[in-house]
Amino acid sequence: MFLSSPLPMRLFLAALTAFACAAALTPSVAGLARRVNAIDLPGEARRVNRRAVPRLGGVAILMGFFTAALVFLPPRAALGGVMRGALLIALMGFLDDCFSLRAPLKLAVQILSAVLAWRAGARIEVLSVPLGEARFVTLGSLSLPLTVGWLVICTNAMNLIDGLDGLAAGVAVIGSVTMLFVAAAVSEAEIAVLLAALAGGCLGFLPYNRSPARIFMGDVGSQTLGYLLGAAAMLGLFKAHALLTFLVPPAALALPLGDTLFAFTRRALRRQNPLHADRGHIHHILLDHGMGQKQAVWLLYGVSALSGLLAVALTETGDAARAIGALTLTCAGATACALIRKRTLARRRRSAS
Repeated sequence: MFLSSPLPMRLFLAALTAFACAAALTPSVAGLARRVNAIDLPGEARRVNRRAVPRLGGVAILMGFFTAALVFLPPRAALGGVMRGALLIALMGFLDDCFSLRAPLKLAVQILSAVLAWRAGARIEVLSVPLGEARFVTLGSLSLPLTVGWLVICTNAMNLIDGLDGLAAGVAVIGSVTMLFVAAAVSEAEIAVLLAALAGGCLGFLPYNRSPARIFMGDVGSQTLGYLLGAAAMLGLFKAHALLTFLVPPAALALPLGDTLFAFTRRALRRQNPLHADRGHIHHILLDHGMGQKQAVWLLYGVSALSGLLAVALTETGDAARAIGALTLTCAGATACALIRKRTLARRRRSAS
């Protein structure tokens, strides 16, 4: 019945189902986190919470997401592979939130989850070559490493940005909605429904996670969200044989992907383990330069929304799309200049004192 409903109705019902489940289950999940001692304690330099906060909120998000997916998505091999991979990531994240697993073990599980998706048919098989006329190159044996690399990067990108109350959940909503619009525009109805369920689950969790947070999503949430967003892009937009659609996922997820690239580059230059946690992420920089936590979160929401607008504009042609793209780049440039100016003034004040 639901599978034959018009797409807008399926999107709405999938988002509503995931939202209701996540909102209803989050208080119970917070109680579970306290019972198993999955608690974020203040004290570490990279943590910003000033009191003990339970983790595992991602369990509620995923319960909502999987409930909606079972009802509103048809059984399909590639989707099944992604779901199995997501469950494996979620289990690893749950154990990590409870017992703090070692980084090499987590990376191995992420790679295994990506391979499961690839074997089921969820894979990057072609790449565009933007030279003259758009051409597409079949990847062949390179499909597996590129698919695994993309999914592992996305998995860790959302995890790394989960450092402020409401930040990762809000960015996941913005990224999901952005790719939802594009997926619907290129007739990828199943991917649009998957993304609607993901956005709905995050929205149901957000009231409990906004500052001051009553619960964190934990690795079980952030890593699985990153994996699912990366898989959704791979199933839908990377398969579309149009040059600009290949740029949509990086644009839609520009904030977490950019932060991850910055973090790995910074650690490599310092000869540190790239998986070693530190206090050098974008949100930490904003806090260290005098911005409040809520201000930083809303600013990063704005940056994510601007990159999402650019992603949507990339799939359209005409004056309106070009205007959106120009406006997005102008706003991004103005934001960057403002941040640089703020940082320069802060340095001058510290030097003067």
